[in-house]
This record gives sequence, structure tokens and C-alpha cells, in this order.
Amino acid sequence: MDHLSPCPANSPPLTPLTFLERAATIYGDTPSIIYDDNISYTWSQTHRRSLQIASSLSSLGIQRGHVVSVLSPNTPAMYELQFAVPMSGAILNNINIRLDPRTLSLLLYHSESKLLFVDVQSISLTLKAFSLFPKNAKPPRLVLIADDTVAPLQTPPPALDFIDTYEGLVTKGDPNFKWVRPNSEWDPITLNYTSGTTSAPKGVVHSHRGTFIMSLDSLINWSVQNQPVYLWTLPIFHSNGWSFPWGMAAVGGVNVCTRKIDAPTVYHSIDTHGVTHLCAAPVVLNMLVNHNRTKPLKNPVNILTGGSPPPASVLLKTEAIGFVVTHGYGMTEVCGVVISCAWKNKWNKFPLTERARLKARQGVRTVAMTEVDVIDGITGISVKHDGLTAGEIVVRGACVMLGYLKDKKATLDCMKENGWLYTGDIGVIHEDGYLEIKDRSKDVIITGGENVSSVEVESVLYSHPAVSDVAVVARPDDFWGETPCAFVALKSGLEKKPSEKQIMEFCRESLPHFMVPKTVVFLEELPRTSTGKVQNCPTMCHSTVIPDVPFYSHTRTTN
Repeated sequence: MDHLSPCPANSPPLTPLTFLERAATIYGDTPSIIYDDNISYTWSQTHRRSLQIASSLSSLGIQRGHVVSVLSPNTPAMYELQFAVPMSGAILNNINIRLDPRTLSLLLYHSESKLLFVDVQSISLTLKAFSLFPKNAKPPRLVLIADDTVAPLQTPPPALDFIDTYEGLVTKGDPNFKWVRPNSEWDPITLNYTSGTTSAPKGVVHSHRGTFIMSLDSLINWSVQNQPVYLWTLPIFHSNGWSFPWGMAAVGGVNVCTRKIDAPTVYHSIDTHGVTHLCAAPVVLNMLVNHNRTKPLKNPVNILTGGSPPPASVLLKTEAIGFVVTHGYGMTEVCGVVISCAWKNKWNKFPLTERARLKARQGVRTVAMTEVDVIDGITGISVKHDGLTAGEIVVRGACVMLGYLKDKKATLDCMKENGWLYTGDIGVIHEDGYLEIKDRSKDVIITGGENVSSVEVESVLYSHPAVSDVAVVARPDDFWGETPCAFVALKSGLEKKPSEKQIMEFCRESLPHFMVPKTVVFLEELPRTSTGKVQNCPTMCHSTVIPDVPFYSHTRTTN
């Protein structure tokens, strides 16, 4: 039996970069990217262009293990860089384009980024971020991403160490470049920073192996067939687009890219290009259902949503238009969606409201996850499967991160010796084994000793016919400790707007009195990040609305 063991023939490192080579062979003459309706590439071109960029990076001295950052919306360059950067041996660091200069500076400095691909529309942000670098630290060199859809930058500011344009590197690169394969499948491939909504941003490092498995797992979980038409409504910089950049290469899909994400753009792309799939946070679902579209979708469009649990009312309206919604759960630390509300055919016979209630649950582990559980925070024992007993959600499997960059303590705090990744999310497991999130562990509102689920209160508020968007957070209270506060955005065009008292009375019809918001703040729009998360609530509290009222900095999503 000695000959039955791993060897070079049966254990080459797994990496999602091989999907691109395969796509070029099978789907070489079919579209890989469509951008701005009149710009398109084939899979052969995407393969060649990615090799050319990787070649140019190598010529610039980028080596195995270096960090290369990207600051761009969903453009063709952004998609190609998901392959090109790791093909040079470097670690890909996608950065949120909506960060403030201080945070961007912190991330670039912490990661020791060697080079930054920056979109022309983010030059001003980059300049401000570079100005905040420590005096003895040198910011990364810069490559400019620009295309015909935006005004070009005539002369790069002298403060920037400008190397070339993106297309310049494509032209100079070798299309026959022998790309740098990982020495081990455990080598890092990506670095993503958490949003920092509940703590300082942490650098999440993922391996080639984990990303390979997550990419295929996402396709299986969503039942994605060959050559889908995928609309990039989800920012690629958000957890690497839930691993779908590599997944789309595996199935030869068409990547419909767009800089702007609003309801008219989404519907135009669906109608023009025959979109079959898209990923979106619940806030995007809300945007789509509130748009004044008069005609139904010509063909069903599959939506994978994750983040804050979508309210049943929003799910009902979304599917009435012609979308088919799949609900899942993930976080930056696990590459993508690892818990999904796997649908049972028998549920199709249930009434609409019951179907929506079931679909609002996060569900069960995906195929590639080894285990998912909800455990008691004190005993570490699995909670009862009664849909009532709450505990912390824990996961383990190949898709879990390698750890946090330069932060051993934070890594050990969430990846315990017992072999679980502790998510920090509170959930229950129903009798049928399906998991449902109740809250972030840091966001549970404790009022007078009673636990209030922000998610539950939000779900009720979303069912109000006048409510467009909502976030429920904790407000300090001298007597109760803290009480629920609801920030509410109303739908436009209302003949009569509800009052604070009417909103509270509406909640009392469906909630225990201790769960009813004691404060309601009306805003024209909730300040959300590009990933759908509500920003810290102190920024939402205008002195003209509630003067001098402190709020805990809670957020309302899990991703």
C-alpha cells in the first residue's frame, strides 16, 4: 500500500486561475465581457489580456507574495485583474471605492501594497489617501484605469508615482507569458479588508485552494449552468464578488459590467443582454421593486442575495416582477455564500406569505462546507432545533480564511482551538434543520433585560406600505439600558406620510411592546455603503431631527 499516496501527478495545487485557460479553449470565440453596450471581449481575448497584464507586472518587479491593490468599479479591467494579479504571483487586494481617504491610506499602508491600479474617477481619493501616509513610508506605485465611458485624465498629478495606463501595460505585456503557479494551494491569492463597521478593518487572507473550492461550490449551490449571462450588480471589490469572477470563467459565462448600479441600468441590462443571473444585497432588491417598471421581465432572472435577511414583503414583490430569489449567508472570512436556503419543491404549494417567510431564512450549509452549527456561547453545545433557542453561528470548511494579516490575536479570537470559525452572528435552527439569523452578537438590543432582534423589528417595518428602507439600532436609555430606534426612509410620491406615532402603532400590532421602537427618525435616504451596509448611525442623526442624542454604532448586515 506504500505506493498509494500523494504524488506530483495527483496533488498539483488547486487554483481558480486554471479556469481561465479552460474557458479560452472551450469558449474562446464567445463573449466573456460586455461593457457599456458597445465594448466586448471574448474569452480568448480575456485570457490573452490577463497574461499580458501579468507579464507587465512581472517586468515591473512584482514578485510572489507582493500585494497589488485595485481601486475600481466593475469595469473590464477590474474583472481581468482578478486573474492577472495572482497570475503574476502577487496577492490580489480589491479595495472598496467608497472608502474615506483615511481608511484607504490605512489599508494600503497596512498591506504594504507595492502597486495600485486606480480608476480615473478615484484619483482625487487616492491623492488624499497618499497625503496621509507616514512621512517615512512610500505609497504604492500607480497604474491608471481609464476607458471611453469617463473623461480621461490628461496629466497625472506629479504627487503620484505614475507608471502607465492599464491599456499601456496590456500592449507591453507578453501574451505567451508563463504565469506564476502557486507553490502550494495554501499560498495566499487574495487579501480583503472587512468593512470595519463593528471594529477596525482586518485583512482577510484567502488561499488558492479555498477560492478554487468556493468558486465551484457557488456554482453548484446556485445551480448555474454553462454560459449564463451574469450582470455585475454586486461590486467585485466586495469579497471578490463572492468568488463569481472565477466561477463565471469555469462555466464560460458572459460578464455584463457597468459602472453605475441603479434600477434603470439594471433593467436596461436585463432587457438588452438577456441577463440570467445577478447577485445583490437586499437594498438592491428594494431598489428594483420600488422602481416604476410597468412591464414584467421577459424571462426569469435569478438573484442570489445575502447580507441582512431580506424582509418577506420585499421577497414577495421581487418575485412578482419575475425574479427568482435565492437567499444565502456569507462573510468576508469565508470567500462567499456558505449557507443557503436550499429550496424544496413541496414548498411551492404553500401560500405566498409562507413561501416568503421560508425563503427569508438563511438555510443550510452549502456542499463544500464541512459543518455549520449554532452553539451556546457559554457551554459551546449545539442549541435546540426549535427555532427559538439562540446561539452564535459557527462554521468550518475549506472556504474559511487562512487568517487575518498581521493580526494573530484577532485570528485566534475567531478561529478557536475547537476547530470552529466564530462568525459573531446570532441565529437559531428550526426543527427542519434550517438556520435563521437573528442578529449580530454586537447588535442585539437589550432593553430592560429583554433581547430585541433588530432584524425582526426591521422585517415588520418593511411590511409597512409607506416604508422604503429601514435600520433599527440601539439607543442608550437611562432607565431601560437601551431601547430600539428606527431610522426610516419613506417611499417617494406619498400623498400622506405616516407620523412617528403611526409607525410605532403599526409595530405594536405585530410585536411585543418591548420590541417596538421608542424613537423613529425619518430620513430621505439611509446612508449605506457600497456593499449595502448601513453606515454608523451617529452619522444618520441630524441635529435638526434629534439634537444631541447618542447612538451606539451598530450596523445591520452580516456580510
